[in-house]
Amino acid sequence: MGGYILHCFGQSGNAYKVALMLNLCGCEWRPRFVDFFNGETRSPEFRDTCNEMGEVPVLEHDGQRFTQSGAILVMLAERHGRFGGRDTAERYDILRWILFDNHKFTSYLATLRFMVGLRKMPESPVTEFLRNRTLAAFDIVEKHLARRSFIVGDTPTIADISIVGYLYYPEETGIGRSAFPNIEAWTRRIAALPGWAHPYDLMPREPG
Repeated sequence: MGGYILHCFGQSGNAYKVALMLNLCGCEWRPRFVDFFNGETRSPEFRDTCNEMGEVPVLEHDGQRFTQSGAILVMLAERHGRFGGRDTAERYDILRWILFDNHKFTSYLATLRFMVGLRKMPESPVTEFLRNRTLAAFDIVEKHLARRSFIVGDTPTIADISIVGYLYYPEETGIGRSAFPNIEAWTRRIAALPGWAHPYDLMPREPG
């Protein structure tokens, strides 16, 4: 299968999850830049023609559009027979961790990164709250990885791809990965997979 189009922009860790999955699966795909920082996702045209939720990623294939990174990862795993778990129990556990990521890990980390790393907002009770929630989520993953190489089972799955999505960006959030050695080692294992590439090498940060 080929011919995927990924609506994305380089700074989006959620779009990176899908871009990375496509690359790891060896899919034929190309990015289509979405000008998030100038309001494209909030425009009526984008919401009417691309994604009513006003978000990336949006993945196009054979006249269909797919949205929400977790749902897209599940779809791609099923289509291509990769990174989806070996049995029903693993597939359930993968879904459990994707939901954890969307609710507890990416949600707080991405918002903190946007405020502090991208928008350079000053520290405030809001950033303190987000940082504390992010640290709590990091601690859960750090402890989970203490005796295992990957999030579910003994091979990488879309649970890993989902949770790792925002961890290869350089923007400061006040959270150093060196304090989480198990997470640090895990990100290196993911980066060693054939087809891995940095988000800014997979997705454009500006038009053209």
